[in-house]
Amino acid sequence: MPHILRAADRPEGATRTIKFEGGDYGTDISFFAVVAEPGKRVGLHIHPYSETWMVQEGTVRFAAGNQTVEAGPGDIMVVEPETPHGFENIGDSVLKMMCIHDGARITQTFLDPDDA
Repeated sequence: MPHILRAADRPEGATRTIKFEGGDYGTDISFFAVVAEPGKRVGLHIHPYSETWMVQEGTVRFAAGNQTVEAGPGDIMVVEPETPHGFENIGDSVLKMMCIHDGARITQTFLDPDDA
């Protein structure tokens, strides 16, 4: 039987980024459905698995390892396990993107405790 999480089932007041952990629904894939205002950033952190970013709307600056890349709608970036990475909305509008985690649970360790 398929599992479904309906928008109506989201926590009350959840109008921005949504965290989905697949282990609760019988899958080994988790994600953040990011909605971030201009200037919003997520500091450098690592995961024990790969992460795939897919930009839907807006402009983002990704930092991964020693590389910095600007991306827009339709762009996809994959980061290998244990690679320090983060992002910032550098556009003038809302950033929407999917951050897909190759794990049943989201496990992330921030490198700067002030970013957690």
